[in-house]
Amino acid sequence: MAYDFDTPVDRHGTWCVQWDGIRDRFPVPDLLPFTISDMDFACAPEVLDALQRRVAHGVFGYTDWRNDDFRGAVRDWFKGRYDEDVDPAALVYAPSVLNQISQLLRMWTRPGEGVVVHTPTYDGFRKAVTGLGRELRGVPLADPGFAALEAALARADSRVLILCSPHNPTGRVWTDAELRAVSELCERHDVAVISDEIHADLTHEGHVHRPWTRYGRGRWALVTSATKAFNFPALSGSYGIIGDPEDHAAFVRRMDTGEGLASPAVLSLTAHIAAYREGGAWLDAVRAYAHDNLRLVATTLNTAFPALDWQPPQAGYLAWLDLRPVLGETRDEALKHRLVHRERVAVMPGATYGAPGFVRLNVGCPRGKAEAGARALVRAVRAVAPGDRDG
Repeated sequence: MAYDFDTPVDRHGTWCVQWDGIRDRFPVPDLLPFTISDMDFACAPEVLDALQRRVAHGVFGYTDWRNDDFRGAVRDWFKGRYDEDVDPAALVYAPSVLNQISQLLRMWTRPGEGVVVHTPTYDGFRKAVTGLGRELRGVPLADPGFAALEAALARADSRVLILCSPHNPTGRVWTDAELRAVSELCERHDVAVISDEIHADLTHEGHVHRPWTRYGRGRWALVTSATKAFNFPALSGSYGIIGDPEDHAAFVRRMDTGEGLASPAVLSLTAHIAAYREGGAWLDAVRAYAHDNLRLVATTLNTAFPALDWQPPQAGYLAWLDLRPVLGETRDEALKHRLVHRERVAVMPGATYGAPGFVRLNVGCPRGKAEAGARALVRAVRAVAPGDRDG
């Protein structure tokens, strides 16, 4: 089936964060947004058809996620996509990946204890960790020999590593050797691992995502969702795999009782099942389209600024751009002002993820929008670059 990703879908007036919520992050309205990581594409037709059939049923009573349709779809997706055998009985369910991470941090850490992350860091991790009163301990993603990671893990009160796999915001896909090394270090220092794999299904050709189920030792959990790759985050819903049976039981008990979340959103289950059973062709098409957008960004920026030599990421639709070779490290505010007030474009600043001098450009969108964003960024960088005059 041919899928149309070129025709824009008007998202104004749908309460969406990226378009309608622009004033929450930027000082002026009606900007062209390349911000929060959802896509501007409609869901896969196969998912929409399943949702419409479920809505037509008309009854939305309490629902059990522990059904064979949902758990079997997850099992078969992991086997078909990653050649990984997943025990359906090991699954857990939660409203979101971040909710799962927060629940696991409550189970496995105490206030004041350390949670290790790689920097730059997805801001949702920072909010979850610090919001729970735990100490966020960042180690650089570029860490030869994992010396910085081991030093952080070796601290007496480091309890958890949140591994973002593939990594957000950089789009890095971890190799088998790297994952084995991380697993050995965490086991050596008795640090639990929470592997956030929500971007896994967006891994690009030539790279291989490897689920943490292959590497987990001791205390660990893999948390993920179809909502990112299939673009239905507003339906909520996520699932996880927890290695230790007692931890699994404790998590389910916490969600069923203390959190009162025994019943999932039925449309989320419906969407997950349809995505995993029928949506593979759409996913492959949208991933290839997004990669073409990323190549467009690379060509546009590198033609204008050869010093950047930017290459598309290994996964995802987020262009993580190091502008320091052109702008240095002190022109972030000037660039943001130019983009917002002159170009009328909203781009996520790298400082949000602890990396001044970078920007994150979301090109999960029609080609025309991606091209407009790349050109606007080039004009803005030229305008504020040292030695250049305002054109």
